[in-house]
Amino acid sequence: MAEVRELQDVYGRRYRVGESDRELLGRPRTWVTWLAAAAMLAAGVQQYGFGALVPVLAGTHGWTFGAIVLSLAVWAICQAGAAFPTAWLRERGLLPAPAAMAAGAVLCAAGLVTLGHATSLLTVFLGYSVLGGLGTGVVYATCVGAVLAWFPDRTGPSAGVVSGAFAYGSVPFVVLAAALPAARPALLDGTAAVVFVVIAGCALLLRYPPRHWWPATPEPRTWALDRAHNRRPAVRHYRPAELFRCGTTLALYLVVVLAAAVLLFDLAYLATFVAERSGPGLAAAALALLAAATGSGRVLIGRLADRLGRHRILRFALLAGGVAQFVLFYSGEHRHAVGLLLGVALAGLGNGCCYTLLVGLVREYFGEESAAQNFGILYSAKAVGAVVGIGLAALVVTSHGFLAAFAAAGVLSLAGAVLSGRLTQPGRPKSLLPAA
Repeated sequence: MAEVRELQDVYGRRYRVGESDRELLGRPRTWVTWLAAAAMLAAGVQQYGFGALVPVLAGTHGWTFGAIVLSLAVWAICQAGAAFPTAWLRERGLLPAPAAMAAGAVLCAAGLVTLGHATSLLTVFLGYSVLGGLGTGVVYATCVGAVLAWFPDRTGPSAGVVSGAFAYGSVPFVVLAAALPAARPALLDGTAAVVFVVIAGCALLLRYPPRHWWPATPEPRTWALDRAHNRRPAVRHYRPAELFRCGTTLALYLVVVLAAAVLLFDLAYLATFVAERSGPGLAAAALALLAAATGSGRVLIGRLADRLGRHRILRFALLAGGVAQFVLFYSGEHRHAVGLLLGVALAGLGNGCCYTLLVGLVREYFGEESAAQNFGILYSAKAVGAVVGIGLAALVVTSHGFLAAFAAAGVLSLAGAVLSGRLTQPGRPKSLLPAA
C-alpha cells in the first residue's frame, strides 16, 4: 500500500492520495455507482409511480382528487427536507451510510405497504407521506453523497446515472399499476418487498471513502488546472452556515423551486388530465414516458454537463420544460396522442434534469468541502416547489381548470430559465467568467 498523503491545489482544494478504491472497497469504485443506482431505482417508485395510483385510490375509497395529490405534496416536503439532516449527521459520524440505507429500506417499504392497505387519508399521510418520504430522502441523500465522495474527478456522469435511476426505475410499476388496478394491494406489497431487499442489500455493501479521498489517476493538481474538467472552479469553499450570505444561493434556490414545482405538477396532474380526455391507457403511457424521459435525460445531461457547461444546459432545459407545458395542454385537450407524448418527452428532458445539474453546480459555485450538505440545503427547495406545484396548483385547477394550471406551470418554468441566466459564481465578477 502506497504512502497516504494529503495534497493541496492552487484553489485550496485538498486531496487524500495513496489509497486505491480496491484497497478501500475490495472492488472498483464503479460498484458504488451501480449500488447507488439500484437503491435509487427502488426508492423512486414512490414519487414517479404515484400518479398511476391516483385513479385507483379515488375509485376505491371515494377520496377527493385534491386530498390524494396533497399526500404527494407532503411526501415531497418530507423527502426533500431529509436531505440536509442526513448529510449533516453523516459528516459528524452519527449516521453511517449502511445505517442510513437500512433505515431508508424499512421506511420506503412502509410507505408502499401503506398505499396498498390504508383505508383512511390520515394513515396515507402518516405512512406514505411522512415515513415513506423521509425514507426516500435518506436514501437519495446517501446515494448522491456517495457519488460526490467516490467520483470527485467525474461527478457529472456518475450523478447522471444515479439520479436518472430515481426516475426510470418506476416505469415497470406504472405499467403494471395501470394494467392491474384491482390488484393494487398485492402489487404494492410485492413492490415493497422488492424495494426493501434492493435497498437493504445495497446497505450491506455501500461505503464512503475517507474525507478528501482521490483516485490513483489523474494526478489531482494537474487535473485541477485542466479547463476541460474545471471550467469554472469555485473561488473558495462555502460552509453551510455561509451559504445564504451570497446572492447566488437565493437565485439558485428559486430556480430549483420553479423547476421542482413544474415537474411535481406534471407528476401529480398529468395522468388525471389525460385519462379524463383520452382514457387510462394513454394516461399510463404518458406517465411512464415522463419517468423514462426524465431518467434517460439525466444520464445524457450528466455526460454533457462538463463539456457544454451546466449553466447553459440548465437554461435550455427550463426553457424546454416551459414550452412543454403548453404542448401538453393543447395536445391533451385536442386528443392528439403523438403531440401529447412528444410534450411529455420534452417535459421530462426539461424540468426533470435540473437535479443532476444541481449536483455539479453546487461544487462549481460553493466548492467541495461541504458539497453534500450544501446540496442538501439547495435540494430542500423541492419542498417549496411541492407547495407551489401541487398545493397551489390544486386551487388553480379547482377554480380555473387545467388551462390556467398548465399555463401557470409553463410561465414558472420560463421564469426559471430567465432567472438561471442571471446566476453568477460567488466571488467572481460576471464579466470575468468565460462563456458557459
